[in-house]
Order: sequence, then structure tokens, then C-alpha cells
Amino acid sequence: MSKNTENNSAWMNPGSDQIKDILEKARTIAIVGLSSNPDRPSHGVAKFLKEKGYKIIPVNPGEDSILDEKAYPDLESLPETPDIVDVFRRPEHAPEIVENAVKSDARIVWLQEGVISPEAFQIGRDKGLTMVMDRCMAKEYRRLME
Repeated sequence: MSKNTENNSAWMNPGSDQIKDILEKARTIAIVGLSSNPDRPSHGVAKFLKEKGYKIIPVNPGEDSILDEKAYPDLESLPETPDIVDVFRRPEHAPEIVENAVKSDARIVWLQEGVISPEAFQIGRDKGLTMVMDRCMAKEYRRLME
């Protein structure tokens, strides 16, 4: 398990076996903050995940579609419950996104590399979600699945 300390709060990511299990079982990933700009990390990760067979659901109020998928303004607007909510937003937005993920019945929230919010992590844990923080889903897929 990865143990980290930020802002005097301890948080612990799932171990490699659990992350691999998450990646193997997930089919649908809502990507909050997905950009249509191919130079943005969110775009590259979403494209990679789509190529690996995951259904991606863009969540970005400023977009109509990204990577040939209909975009939604927020998690509340999604037509289905995603297996994973993958977050590409600044850390200060993470607690609210986690709260909305709970309302959407998602079971896993993945805060991408650089999205570090111990507050959001704790909110998710307290609500029974599996939380992953400061990890890139594409890098973890390559490390564990290829």
C-alpha cells in the first residue's frame, strides 16, 4: 500500500492487487474534467482507456462531445452509473466531486496524478467508496495489465 502524508492527513491507496482488480472489473469510466484538447493529459488518458476497451463518459460542462462520446455537464446528468469516477480537476474541486460521486452511486473515485486532496479522500472513505489518489490510471494499467 502507498502511504502518503499531505497537509498533516494520512491517506493510503489500495495495493497493487486491488488496483489491478479495479481495472479488470471496471467497464465504464466517467472522466470529470476531460478536455477536448489533445495536448491535455486528460485527453491522452481517456483516449488510452477507450482504446483498451473501457466505455468513457466525458464530464465537462464546456463540451458537447469528446473522443466521439457525448459529454455531460456533471455527474448528476449521467445516463448510467459509472464503475469509476476519474477526476482531472484541481484539488480544491475534489471534495465536491466526491460528494457528487456518492450521489451518483459510483463505488470508486480515482483522483489522477497531481490531484491530492486528503479531505476528498476521507470524504469518499467515510461514505464507503474505494479511493485512489495521485495515481495515473493509464500508468497503472500499463504497470499492472500489460
